[in-house]
Amino acid sequence: MNAPVDVSLFARAAKPITSYRRYWAARFGTAPLLPMSREEMDKLGWDSCDIIVVTGDAYVDHPSFGMAVIGRVLEAQGFRVGIIAQPDWQSADPFKALGKPNLFYGVTAGNMDSMINRYTADRKIRSDDAYTPGDVGGKRPDRASLVYSQRCREAFPDVPIVLGGIEGSLRRIAHYDYWSDKVRRSVLVDSKADLLLYGNAERAIVEIAHRLAGKEPVARITDVRGTAFIQRETPEGWLQVDSTEVDMPGRVEDHVNPYMTTSEQAKSQGESCAKEEQTVRAEPVEAGAGDSTASTSSGQASSARTDVLQFVPNPRIKLNRDRTVIRLPSYDQVKSDPVLYAHANRVLHLETNPGNARALVQAHGDRDVWINPPPIPLTTAEMDHVFGLPYARSPHPAYADANGSHEGETKIPAWEMIRFSVNIMRGCFGGCTFCSITEHEGRIIQSRSEDSVIREIEEIRDKIPAFTGVISDLGGPTANMYRIGCKSPEIEAACRKPSCVYPGICQNLNTDHRHLVAMYRRARALPGVKKILIGSGLRYDLAVQSPEYVKELVQHHVGGYLKIAPEHTENGPLSKMMKPGIGSYDRFKQMFEKFSAEAGKKQYLIPYFIAAHPGTSDEDMMNLALWLKRNGFRADQVQTFYPSPMATATAMYHSGRNTLRKVRREATGEDAVDIVRGEKRRRLHKAFLRYHDPNNWPMLRDALKAMGRADLIGNGKHHLVPTFQPATDGSYSSARRKNSTPTGGKPSRGSMLTQHTGLPPRVTGGKPAPRKPR
Repeated sequence: MNAPVDVSLFARAAKPITSYRRYWAARFGTAPLLPMSREEMDKLGWDSCDIIVVTGDAYVDHPSFGMAVIGRVLEAQGFRVGIIAQPDWQSADPFKALGKPNLFYGVTAGNMDSMINRYTADRKIRSDDAYTPGDVGGKRPDRASLVYSQRCREAFPDVPIVLGGIEGSLRRIAHYDYWSDKVRRSVLVDSKADLLLYGNAERAIVEIAHRLAGKEPVARITDVRGTAFIQRETPEGWLQVDSTEVDMPGRVEDHVNPYMTTSEQAKSQGESCAKEEQTVRAEPVEAGAGDSTASTSSGQASSARTDVLQFVPNPRIKLNRDRTVIRLPSYDQVKSDPVLYAHANRVLHLETNPGNARALVQAHGDRDVWINPPPIPLTTAEMDHVFGLPYARSPHPAYADANGSHEGETKIPAWEMIRFSVNIMRGCFGGCTFCSITEHEGRIIQSRSEDSVIREIEEIRDKIPAFTGVISDLGGPTANMYRIGCKSPEIEAACRKPSCVYPGICQNLNTDHRHLVAMYRRARALPGVKKILIGSGLRYDLAVQSPEYVKELVQHHVGGYLKIAPEHTENGPLSKMMKPGIGSYDRFKQMFEKFSAEAGKKQYLIPYFIAAHPGTSDEDMMNLALWLKRNGFRADQVQTFYPSPMATATAMYHSGRNTLRKVRREATGEDAVDIVRGEKRRRLHKAFLRYHDPNNWPMLRDALKAMGRADLIGNGKHHLVPTFQPATDGSYSSARRKNSTPTGGKPSRGSMLTQHTGLPPRVTGGKPAPRKPR
C-alpha cells in the first residue's frame, strides 16, 4: 500500500476541501447522475437545486469532464447540483429549466475554449464538435461564457453567477483575440459575472459555495485564491506596485577607467579640467614633498573622497507579498500598444507560482479587474477524494439512441477517447509557450496515490460492459511527470522560472520515475487487464534521465506507435517555444529503438511538428522539411500554430516581442520575433511540412527559387520537390476528419494511412493493403 505523500511547502497552507461541514441537503443522498430535468429532480425528491452548472459540453459523468468534477465535488459537500448542458441560447427559457438556483449559477464554456472548439487555425468554422452527441457542430455559441452568463442574468437577475472553465482561465485579463484580431476586455467585464474562477477550481468553488450558503453576500467574497472580481478602488492596507510602463533606458555612461587621471578622463571626453586645476592650486604643499607630482596626487586623493551611502528601511512600508498587488497596464493601454500588452503578459506569467505570486489588478475604464493569486494545489489525499467520487463514467441517458446505447449515432467522440483512460496527475512544468496548461492547471504537479489509480482501473474493469481489457491511457497533461517536482519545497515555493526543463533540466528537479514504473507494473498485473497503453504526450527529454522508465514504457506500454512532440528541428523556433533541441529527440529515439529490438517488437515513433510558430523563418521550415525527408517521415496531419488567449507565444504573435525576455520599448536582437502572418505565408509553412503532397509543389518551387535554393528542386533523392507536376486539383484540404488518403472511395480495412504516410498501416485483421508495383 502506498500512503499519500505531499512534499509541497505551500500545499499544506490551505483548508482541506474535505474538512467542511456538509450542507443540510446532504440528507438527499447521492444522485446516480446529476439531474438535467425537473422530472429527474422529482425522482430525487428535490424541490430545487442549490447550484446549477451551465456548460457548453454534453454532460458526461466522468472525471475527465469539468462539469462532472465540479458537480460531484459540490454534491459531496451536501449541495444539490443540477446540469444545464448545451442549452439553446436564443432565449433565457432553457436556463430556467431546473428552476431558480438557491445559491448560484456556475457557468463554463466546456473543456475547450469555445472559439478554439468551433474554428480552425485558419479561422474556418468546423463542421464537428467532439464534445457533442453525434459529433455535430454548432451546439454552442461563440464566446459561450459571455452568452451563457448573460442568459443566466436574464433568467434570474438576483442569482450570483460564478464563471469558470478554461475559457474563463485564459481570458481573465485583457487578452489578444485571434479571431477578431484585437485585444478584448477581461471576460469578467463582458460577462457581468460576479466572480471568475481560474485554474483547477475545486478548492475555490467549495469555499464559495459554503460562504454563499452561510448568507454571505457575493460582493464580499474577495479573498479566495484563484478568483477574480471587479471593484472600484484598491482597499486599505495594500501596497500597490506600479507596472503600467515598460523600462525606458536612458543614456549609458562609459565605465570610468581607474588607471586614468581626472585630466586624462576629461581629455578623452573632449573637455577641459578646470576644476582639477583649481583643486590642485588650492591644495597646500605638505612639508617634505618632493615635487609638484606629489601635490597633484594629493589633490586627486582629496577630490576622490566620498561619503558611504547608508540605506535604511522606510518604516511606513511593510513588504508583505500577501498584501501586495501589481497594477498592470490598463485595458485602454494594452489594446492600442502591443509592447505594453507584451509587458502585461510577461508580468502575469511571472506571477503564477502559488508559493510567491502576488495579486494583479488591471483597470477597465473606471473599474478594476482584481485577480487574486493562483489556487493552492490539491494534496494527494484531496486528489484521491476528487477522483474517487461516484461518477457514472458514462454520458447522460438523455443522449442514448433508440436502443439505449451511446455507441451509435449519438456517440460523443471526446467520451469515447477517454472512456477507458485514467488521469493520474495534473499540471505541467514544461512551460511550452504555445500551450495553455500552465495558465490553467499551473506548473505544480498534483498526483494521485497509486492505490487510487488502481481502484479506478478495477472499477473500469468491473463496471463498464464494453471493456476489453485494454486501458487506453495512464496519463495527464504529460505522461511522465507523475510525482515529479522540486527536490526542495522551499525552492519550489520561491521559484519564478517559467519552466523546470528549459533551457536544460533544472538541477533542483527530481527526475526519478520509479513511482511511475511501479504503478505501470502493478496496473498491468491486475486480473482482467490485458494491456496498459500510454496515450498522453511524453516529455522525452525528461524520460531519457531514467532509462529504466523508457525500457518499461517501450517494452510493455506502446501499442506499435508512440506520439512525441519535438515540434521543430531548428533552434530559432525552439527557443521561442521553450522546447529542447532535436538532439534530445535523437537520444530518445536511440533508446526507443534499442529497447524495442530487445523485446523483438517493430514499433515506431510519431513525431509532431508545428508550422508557423512565432520565431520561425521560411528557412527554418525548409530545414525541417529536409529533416523529415531524410528521416522518411511524411506528415499526414499538419498542426499550425493556433494563438490561444493569454499564451506566451500568442503575446509574441501579437506584439512581435520576445516575452521570455524583459520587454523594452526598443526591440533589438533577441527582443524581436519573426511573426508568420497572413494566409499565404502560413500556407507556405504548412506546405513545407507536407512537402510530399503534389498540390504543394508549385508553391514550394516558387518559394525555393525566391530563397536561392533552387538546388533542392529536382528528381533525385536529395531534392525536396521534383521538377515534374502530376495532374492535381491544386486545392488545399484540411486534415481534420480525414487524412491525405485519396477520398475517391472508401479505403479498405487495414489500408487507412497513419499520421505519417511513411509508416506501415496498422494491422486491424482486415484485408491487407495491396502492394504498390515497383
